[in-house]
Amino acid sequence: MDIGKIFESIGSFFGSGDQIPWCDRDVILGCEKEVAEASKEDSEERKNESIMRLSWALVHSRQPDDVQRGIAMLQSSLSNSSSPLHQREKLYLLAVGYYRSNEYSRCRQLLDQCLEIAPDWRQALFLKQTVEDKIAKDGVIGIGITATAVGLVVGGIAAALARR
Repeated sequence: MDIGKIFESIGSFFGSGDQIPWCDRDVILGCEKEVAEASKEDSEERKNESIMRLSWALVHSRQPDDVQRGIAMLQSSLSNSSSPLHQREKLYLLAVGYYRSNEYSRCRQLLDQCLEIAPDWRQALFLKQTVEDKIAKDGVIGIGITATAVGLVVGGIAAALARR
């Protein structure tokens, strides 16, 4: 096997191979401006739509503080969801936020709720598979770290006994 392919395989294993989009700061600032403008108007629908866009941008941010802010916004607006479609969207965005925060079990719970509403929703199914893969990969890495630590301890004990 080619050495380059081995390193590529290892890199893809340890990399974050998810396909969830990222959002940059300029988009977030634009959404915040939109929310501020919509708040001045009487249109509750426009305000809610701009808040959803801001929530989307925040949970897709590379900045952990933005992600946490997006999670808080979505959690506070979840009880105001008038339709199953809005509920589904908010649950999914919350799941993305928790995924970005490495809280995979909470993410998986939210995706399960999402899929109860829309069992064949491809975005949620894809994210759930990504989460399952991430949990499995983290488990393999954890086992490897534990095995290495145990090996070092046993090796150290054996070396100490051999010197006596």
